[in-house]
Amino acid sequence: MNKLPIWRAIVMVVALAFGLLYTLPNFFGEAPAVQVSSAKSTVKVDQETADRVSRSLQIAGIAAEAVALEGTSVRIRLPDTDTQLKAKDAIDKALNTDPKDPRFVVALNLVSSSPGWLSAMRALPMYLGLDLRGGVHFLLQVDMPAALSKRMDVLVTDTRTLLRDKNLRHSGIGRTPQGIEIRFREAETRQKSRELLNTQIPDLNWAEASVGGEPALIGTMRPETEKRVRDYALKQNITTLSNRVNELGVAEPVIQQQGPERIVVQLPGVQDTAKAKDILGRTATLEIRMVEDSLEALNALATGRTPAGLEIFTERGGGPILLKREVILTGESLTDAQAGFDSQNPGEPAVHLSLDSKGARVFRDVTRESIGRRMAILLVEKGKGEVVTAPVIRSEIPGGRVQISGRMTTTEAADVALLLRAGSLAAPMEIIEERTIGPSLGADNIKKGFNSTLYGFMAVGIFMMAYYLIFGAFSVAALSVNLLLLFAILSLLQATLTLPGIAAIALTLGMAVDANVLINERVREELRNGLSPQAAIQQGYDRAWATILDSNVTTLIAGVALLVFGSGPVRGFAVVHCLGILTSIFSAVFFSRGLVNLWYGGKKKLAKLSIG
Repeated sequence: MNKLPIWRAIVMVVALAFGLLYTLPNFFGEAPAVQVSSAKSTVKVDQETADRVSRSLQIAGIAAEAVALEGTSVRIRLPDTDTQLKAKDAIDKALNTDPKDPRFVVALNLVSSSPGWLSAMRALPMYLGLDLRGGVHFLLQVDMPAALSKRMDVLVTDTRTLLRDKNLRHSGIGRTPQGIEIRFREAETRQKSRELLNTQIPDLNWAEASVGGEPALIGTMRPETEKRVRDYALKQNITTLSNRVNELGVAEPVIQQQGPERIVVQLPGVQDTAKAKDILGRTATLEIRMVEDSLEALNALATGRTPAGLEIFTERGGGPILLKREVILTGESLTDAQAGFDSQNPGEPAVHLSLDSKGARVFRDVTRESIGRRMAILLVEKGKGEVVTAPVIRSEIPGGRVQISGRMTTTEAADVALLLRAGSLAAPMEIIEERTIGPSLGADNIKKGFNSTLYGFMAVGIFMMAYYLIFGAFSVAALSVNLLLLFAILSLLQATLTLPGIAAIALTLGMAVDANVLINERVREELRNGLSPQAAIQQGYDRAWATILDSNVTTLIAGVALLVFGSGPVRGFAVVHCLGILTSIFSAVFFSRGLVNLWYGGKKKLAKLSIG
């Protein structure tokens, strides 16, 4: 009646193998490492960088356990901390030939010590959060009034340009606390202007008024426009911060929105608060200049001289390039940059830029006068500028829509668009909360969290085996499988484990015990009702299933609500909680029943169950 089906045995073996394989990396700990990441937005870390790192270590006589390109950084695993420090110096000297202008950040780090064959199977350890590993925590307040004011300044310029181009005379345009004020001498001109502005400047609501006895128009920002500006400022700042955090060499940073105007930045493993502040508050500017390609200038460049009125910069790819000192446009005129495809050569990747009205007018005049010449887009960080791209001007470019194309892959086009969008912050930010957690405190948190779960598990296991005997032992085995599967899934998903996550694991343990108690008590009840032991096992599991499902589903609903509406630590708790509910259902019902069937299923004349 209760023989273990072959399919159930196969599922149990596969589940055990999965749990052991993906939980195993968490037991190997971490090894000293050096992480190489980009120090500039225009410098990419790729396989060539990894090869240069390997060669520098060979020259220095340093044996690395592993050198691997992981995402946007190269990580070098080393046997001990002494070798780690020597490797850092050797790599820094090889990659950053000019100490005053470093192109790469070479930072000390920790990586998993798990064997390569586990990593090849994507069996990786969980990341540890700020509270378990130590690091710095910042809460940043975005200056939304400044973002709205900046957008309003652009709209004032656009309005002035539009009225001048349409020859609609006014007696003055000015800013008010609420928006824009335009005064006219004639009501007829005001009416024509209002009709034009309603169609051309739709971001503002235009209303007629009288100012000092003169007809006037008052423009106020629409609510949907204000929301769009706020959302853009927040997302732009998050993108920019993510770009900059790479310089710190952080393995798993947390940069996320908190509320409508705040950003949380958590940098596990970083203890230098001053360096973190410097990176997060860094400013970058975008400049557009003309390239000097004359034969005389190029000859001067070849001899190492810089002609008057010109400057030498580095072009993307490493070559020198001569630019005029005059800045045609800055990033303040750039409103958007998106990757796409060339309109004249479909299929060729390109970058599409949008300029405000002032920038569009300047760009139109410059391109009309400079057909056939090259124009450079320059990104300046920390006083050092690098040329992102320098395309040839093919024709006059009116309307403020600019296309950059030529010898770019789709990935490179997306990278250039990101650089141009994320060159600087969309709105100023202020650090309103700052916390530093030391590594010793993080290690202490890990120890306490692990001990609390271990002691709780031991107490529950002793009680279950003392009260339910062999069935209690089956319950403890099911609880062990539950924890094994939960850790395996969290590792497979590369989740970040925090203290709230450890609390959720302890809660999962308690809920899984509850399911096993329901099953065991149901089996005892069926025995008291006179059923045979085999029938009691079958009926006990079948009838307990509905109750277990009901209780877990209601708890899962609460967990999903926390997951959807929560943020930060609450969300981390909810993720572990929801996964724990699913693994506890599987282990309490499926795995526990498989063990019982394996133990009692082959006994035809079973007279008694060891269930207390």
